[in-house]
Amino acid sequence: MAGPANIGGSRILLRKLREIMEAGGEAQQRLDRLVTMVASTMVADVCSIYLTRGAFHELFATQGLKPEAVHRTRLRKGEGLVGLVAETAQPLNIADAPHHERFSYRPETGEDPYNSFLGVPIVRSERTFGVLVVQNRVARVYGEDEVEALQTIAMVLAEMVASGAFGDLSGLADVEARPSRPELIVGRSFSDGLAIGTAVLHEPHAPLGRVIADDPVREEQRLDAALEQVRGSLKEMIEGDPGRLSGVSREVLETFLMLALDPSWEVRLKHGVRAGLSADAAVERVRGEHRAKLNAARDQYLRERLHDLEDLDNRLLRSLAGVDANSAGAMPADAILIARELGPAELLDYGAERLRGVALEEGAATAHAAIVARALGLPLVGLLPGLLSRVEAGDSIVLDGERGEVRLRPEEQVLSTYRQRLSLRSARDAEFAKLRDQPAITRDGQRVALLLNAGLALDVHHLADAGAEGIGLFRTEFQFMVSETLPRLQSQTLLYRDVLETAGDMPVTFRTLDLGGDKVLPYVTAEREENPALGWRAVRIGLDRPALLRYQLRALISAASGRWLRVMFPLVTTCAEFDAARALVDRELEWARTHARAVPAKVEVGVMVEAPALAWAIPDLAGRADFISIGTNDLMQYFFAADRGNPRVWDRYDILSPSALRFLLRIREDADAANIPVSICGEAAGRPLEALAFTALGFRRLSMPASGVGPVKRLILSLDAQEAAQAVRGMLTAQTETIRAELTHFANERGYLL
Repeated sequence: MAGPANIGGSRILLRKLREIMEAGGEAQQRLDRLVTMVASTMVADVCSIYLTRGAFHELFATQGLKPEAVHRTRLRKGEGLVGLVAETAQPLNIADAPHHERFSYRPETGEDPYNSFLGVPIVRSERTFGVLVVQNRVARVYGEDEVEALQTIAMVLAEMVASGAFGDLSGLADVEARPSRPELIVGRSFSDGLAIGTAVLHEPHAPLGRVIADDPVREEQRLDAALEQVRGSLKEMIEGDPGRLSGVSREVLETFLMLALDPSWEVRLKHGVRAGLSADAAVERVRGEHRAKLNAARDQYLRERLHDLEDLDNRLLRSLAGVDANSAGAMPADAILIARELGPAELLDYGAERLRGVALEEGAATAHAAIVARALGLPLVGLLPGLLSRVEAGDSIVLDGERGEVRLRPEEQVLSTYRQRLSLRSARDAEFAKLRDQPAITRDGQRVALLLNAGLALDVHHLADAGAEGIGLFRTEFQFMVSETLPRLQSQTLLYRDVLETAGDMPVTFRTLDLGGDKVLPYVTAEREENPALGWRAVRIGLDRPALLRYQLRALISAASGRWLRVMFPLVTTCAEFDAARALVDRELEWARTHARAVPAKVEVGVMVEAPALAWAIPDLAGRADFISIGTNDLMQYFFAADRGNPRVWDRYDILSPSALRFLLRIREDADAANIPVSICGEAAGRPLEALAFTALGFRRLSMPASGVGPVKRLILSLDAQEAAQAVRGMLTAQTETIRAELTHFANERGYLL
């Protein structure tokens, strides 16, 4: 039997659905009329609605099955064909349902004579909470138009259930169409802190208004205008300034534009509008399809393409809505930003003054959004499974950056507990503030210099507040990453000069561009690499493309005229690489003198020890490097052969393992023998227990995030360095994977303030 063979059939379905909803009556009566209408219009023997309640998919309404089965037939999640549709969030269209391996026979439904089966998920905000089914006695595969018509009805049904359009239907309060219960999601902390606030979606649902269009012609015109606007803005980005883009950035944008011009995307959108949906609802439906495919995709290239498609859907929704979702007026005062992933520029666009914290479904501790969050003093929790499907805009939310978890829609008792914890944190911060101007000197008189890791001018402006003695690492790549074009010489010079002037007499160590790996510039051509962490990155790029590195060195030398300039190179593997990089510094100094430009009063050139090969070549750096800084993030990645961007392995190995600590001790001893000042730089330096171990190993310069200075200074002031050194050296021979527990016990026993 044939169903609606064209768009007109879908429009008839939507018009009849509106009539059912506007006719009033009891909710169950309206659901019953709905399934009767769909079965009649699609010439189906059966139409049924299953809604998810607790651990079951419950039959809520049917035309064709036995009426007494309603609210009696309940399939466990994953059970039967209905469970398969809900599980995959994809339509299931088969001609011989009874012989499918997942078929579950329920005699109380009387579905014995039905062969063909078409089920589509009822989805809202990535949350599948039901299945809409049609069945026929005759064995047939339903046509594409019929599948699409049923998907359209399912989408409208989802919005109506979520909005409460059905009123008080027995059991409907337990159907999680719109998440409403308190939930705990455990992820991973990427930036410390606590926040209580209101969820704001980075990619929000545009206001749908009426899902069903009153005037399909006008809706198609709105869609055309929005498509033209989105495509026009992309063309403008590419064609606006011929010198603005180069290399991979142009390729990426041109690919993006190609997707925006893809006729199949436009056809899918217009199909929905011509079927009777509003333009907004048509885009929402297509975005839902893209998200379902994205969630199921395992191939990274396919996921990237689907991310692009979802981005296009979001741009189109914002264009249709005529509002900027990121405008200040749209943000509550206690906003907690919710996103799948976030770039550093996007986070900077929001700014600390508009946010209390950030929660990401994906993300990584070493991602640049996490680094920016730490610089802004914002708690950030990532790797939160299913976050986007479990939160709605406006939900109350607790973001716990201490434990790495998020609580959605918490009860008052939970909120009260977290308010107490916030009060205690405030008291602790006040205690740290009292130590701000006090030098970090151990009880037995050992002074430890606590320095700041920075990447934004904002970090440096907070230098005094943090109580640090200088900048041990200024990451220069952020200025490059948040710009669509290569920052000009003047722009770079102004940034570096501002940093030096703000720091005053305190030392600032600039790390040259650490690009490659997970740090890709839109205007620098980069090839896809099998293992980018071991590939063409950092100083390797600078030496192969010396113009880029010399350009930056020229800006640094100009900014530091008459001052002290400290420059260090990242991921140097051999002494020859360091010599080549240092030669570029000398060349730029000579260029400045030749052109009668002012030069720094003093220049020191150092190197980051991140590659094990260089760690064993410290003696060879004597007389060549003015200082070294151990970059624990990368050095431990290579030491343990564990990708620090891979959540499966990044916390499998501990820097407080005896072997890693012996390695660090060897580097420190070699540096002392070579008379080269050495520091520890990385996230680990800002954690009191790790800082205790480093101090015990003899390190006297620690560079860390701003949030770590107060806790580490308090520890240092309570510490007896000689006593700690004896204890830690005794633990280095332990046959264990980590000395974390033993060191914690020792610290607590001695009264050290961790």
